[in-house]
Amino acid sequence: MEMSQLQELLLQSLAHERGGVKVYETALQCARNQDLKEEFSRYHQQTKKHVSILEQLCQSLKIDPSQQTPGVKVVDSLGRALVEAMELALSAGKPDAAEIVACECVVLAETKDHLDWQLLSACAREGNDPQANALKAAAEQVEDEEDEHLYHSRGWCRELWLKSLGLKAVLPPPEEEQDVKTAIGAARAEKSAHPH
Repeated sequence: MEMSQLQELLLQSLAHERGGVKVYETALQCARNQDLKEEFSRYHQQTKKHVSILEQLCQSLKIDPSQQTPGVKVVDSLGRALVEAMELALSAGKPDAAEIVACECVVLAETKDHLDWQLLSACAREGNDPQANALKAAAEQVEDEEDEHLYHSRGWCRELWLKSLGLKAVLPPPEEEQDVKTAIGAARAEKSAHPH
């Protein structure tokens, strides 16, 4: 395994989770549906926990968690852009539209999060040394939550869009009702709500 790239992945993952805290703080300002607010609030708290887990992981692997690589700067910029997009939507004075923008921004953020944790899990499977064990322990704490964040947020985004289009929408989305944590489960949940 290329250790410099593992370090880069960890630093970018940490930067992204830190940005995710701000994304959820802003998304909570945009959310109107009470169930969505509760979901975003829970994910906000879990994302804060993910930051702590990654900071501890970096420290245990002797990686400076404050290191600013070019990749970390890009990740920081993307996180700020998501927050700015939601703030722009809020300032437009159309609360329903701002709620959809918030869901879209969360889906974009959670897609990267999900990928990061998949990659960290893949790295953990590559060895039995203390480093691999530390990666595995971190991933085991976070992966199910990241699956839920991605699949449930996508469901919210889809259903809020459908509602805004005047089409049949299921709120809360079936992904949430069925506690989906896999891509197959998400596809089945969507199909159950929209069988066509």
